[in-house]
Amino acid sequence: MAQLRDGFQSRLGFVLAAAGAAVGLGNIWGFPTQAANHGGGAFLLVYFIVIFLLALPALYTELYLGHSAQANPVVALKKACAEQSAKMGAAAGYIGLSGAIVMLSFYSIVAGWMIAYSIEPIATFFGWQALAEFLNSDTMLRNFIFTPVILFFTALIILQGVKSGIETWSRRLMPMLLVLLVGLIVYIGTLEGAMAGFSAYLVPDFSQIRDPDLIIAAMGQAFFSLSLGVGCMMIYGSYLKPNENLPKLALSVALLDTSVAFLAGLLIIPAIFVAQQQGVEVFQDGKLIGEGRLIFAVLPELFATMGKIGLLVGFCFFVLMSIASITSTISSTEIPVAFLVENHQVSRSKATWLVTLVIFACSSLIILNFEWLFGLVIQLFTQYQLPLMGLFYFITVGWLWRRGNQLREVTSGFHYWFAQYVRFVCPVLMTAVFLNVAFG
Repeated sequence: MAQLRDGFQSRLGFVLAAAGAAVGLGNIWGFPTQAANHGGGAFLLVYFIVIFLLALPALYTELYLGHSAQANPVVALKKACAEQSAKMGAAAGYIGLSGAIVMLSFYSIVAGWMIAYSIEPIATFFGWQALAEFLNSDTMLRNFIFTPVILFFTALIILQGVKSGIETWSRRLMPMLLVLLVGLIVYIGTLEGAMAGFSAYLVPDFSQIRDPDLIIAAMGQAFFSLSLGVGCMMIYGSYLKPNENLPKLALSVALLDTSVAFLAGLLIIPAIFVAQQQGVEVFQDGKLIGEGRLIFAVLPELFATMGKIGLLVGFCFFVLMSIASITSTISSTEIPVAFLVENHQVSRSKATWLVTLVIFACSSLIILNFEWLFGLVIQLFTQYQLPLMGLFYFITVGWLWRRGNQLREVTSGFHYWFAQYVRFVCPVLMTAVFLNVAFG
């Protein structure tokens, strides 16, 4: 069925789609918080270094597995591990596929919040106070309304396939995200207190660069910000034409993703200092308050102090967050859909709606048991599955996969030394990340 597979029709479409998969809430939400809590400019400098030491090789490894197999992650890992244990490879593929479902089950809830918060300024502008209060409320009803909304939008894109759906919408959404991001940076930069934020973000405190906590935090953020360890990049890599220049494309994706993370810091950290200038509490015990409160309390408080223009700024900000959310839900949803289509000959339409229903069922379970289950699911996914799967990909390419693995066949030059780096250094770095995030 390989010849019948849909695929990306242009390099730009792939780069935008893959960067869209990587550019999620972790970039615009998590990265600035990590930077603010780990020395600002010092964290930024270390982050840029480890992107190329760990995240870029991990990105290339995941893309390479999918691109070589021209198949979904279950088949790709089964083929790569065939000489050692095809069952082990397939099992890893199923774990990744299950992880995509788990990720979507909580990510869709959060993405629904973003849509609700983007509608709230409109309701406030027209004086619909009851609706505005409901949209800002943390209720089960709101979750059960907006979680299906994000799942429905995602399904509509997936139904159209790779070329007409994922690639086309990535070409629309990613430029829109960049325009909104730059526009908000420009506006926030004009407000009192913003310059202190720019300084804290861009000027490194070199005394903190050797801090082990900062280094490990930067390594973890670099890995997670590229959406690695789930199989998103593997499935997107499989949709590339066989003769594509994979190293160049991987570098392009990493650069675009890193640029968005950098721009997000230029927006969020100055906004934090502007909010502090307005009397909003943003730090506790020298650390930025929790990420949830930052997005859903601190920034809305800041927007409220701006009057009517604050409604527009708040609307643009949460539309930006909604776009970042949906570009990630698209890539994760494609993993189980592709598996059903390719391994079980289910039509794309049936596969899409079946996967959507399964995700909604899992999301509903979390919503009904939100207090204890939401945080637990996120913790298990981010602290255990992602780094362990990333480590497994390195081991697969470096040690298990032999026949047809070009990285194992080269004997000299840059590719040889890169292969050795992937085999020996990257697993050690990835293990360090796992031990830190899992056991503190």
